[in-house]
Amino acid sequence: MIQRIQSVFLLLLALSMLSVLVVPIWTKTDPASQGTALLTAFTLSFASAAPGGSTLGATNTWSIAALAVASAAVALFSIFQFRNRFNQLKLGMVNFLLIVGTIAANFYYSSQGEQLLNIKLVGTFEAGFYLPTLALMLNLLASRFIRRDERLVRSMDRLR
Repeated sequence: MIQRIQSVFLLLLALSMLSVLVVPIWTKTDPASQGTALLTAFTLSFASAAPGGSTLGATNTWSIAALAVASAAVALFSIFQFRNRFNQLKLGMVNFLLIVGTIAANFYYSSQGEQLLNIKLVGTFEAGFYLPTLALMLNLLASRFIRRDERLVRSMDRLR
């Protein structure tokens, strides 16, 4: 099961989606007001670094975390479905939708964060923003190798 390359890709996919939970996704700092907006998988927070400043507001972004955890769970479950390659392909399609949903949620909440501070300044995307894209590529590679295994098994059945 783990010796198959698609299992390695699915494991790396799960690790990258779980990493989204701990690394920042997006940040923006306004030098004039010393305010900072930070987007993580759980909150979009705005804090002022001015003297006496504190966290001014926070928005729950639990949908990013939920989609990332669901995607990692589907990938791990898919590893153990190695005997049913058709089921693995279906789980890969579900995982594709979950990863795209995570990317869409990242875009939505980062655009919400853009409006918290000076609109003329642009925020920076952090590593947490790019990890779902990596997971998407790993999912596509895993699906490709699952299909290759299915073709190999069918060709062997034809020879029998």
